[in-house]
Amino acid sequence: MAKLLHLSCSPRGDSWSGAGARVFLDGFRRARPDWDVDVMDLWRERLPEFSGPIVEAKYARMKAQAFNDSQRDSFAEAERMAVRLALAERVLISTPMWNFGIPYKLKQWFDIIVQPGLTFRFDPSLGYIPLLKDRPTIVIIASGSDFATGMNRGRIDMAAPYLREILRFVGINNVRFIPIGPTTGPQQPIEVARERAHRRLAAMAESF
Repeated sequence: MAKLLHLSCSPRGDSWSGAGARVFLDGFRRARPDWDVDVMDLWRERLPEFSGPIVEAKYARMKAQAFNDSQRDSFAEAERMAVRLALAERVLISTPMWNFGIPYKLKQWFDIIVQPGLTFRFDPSLGYIPLLKDRPTIVIIASGSDFATGMNRGRIDMAAPYLREILRFVGINNVRFIPIGPTTGPQQPIEVARERAHRRLAAMAESF
């Protein structure tokens, strides 16, 4: 069965990014009722700390050294998470913007799965080579500022550039970003931004 992986990255049940994801997924399920939607809530998943054996495993892999038992067990957790991404024909990421960047849980997930021999490899003559196949990906980013029209109150979006680059690094280039914002301030601009984003998401779901 074809699969869409949804990375849900907000700890709030009533989050703006989560609401946008629900609009998209409602339309996607109607358009593709035979697809499986694999929801990975990063605040409910058990994400291993990126320390100790898993760090040692990464460097052992880079040096072409064999794993010891603890390294092997830790790397197996990274493999399980990376496989969920690798098996998805489509990807949806819904996340808030925190302090101009991404939530630490999403950064932790990337730190776990971006591993040599798993999602990338290094060639002395060619440099870094991604190991995942490209696939259509949508990233919903909700922010207090308006990054959709440029009225961002002088703030800098460091979330979208990071996500675009880290996804490209593992092989995912077909990425579209849907900003939702502002989510704070006067009510009228908030409602206009939400409706604009939700219309885009509903339309994209029909052909995604």
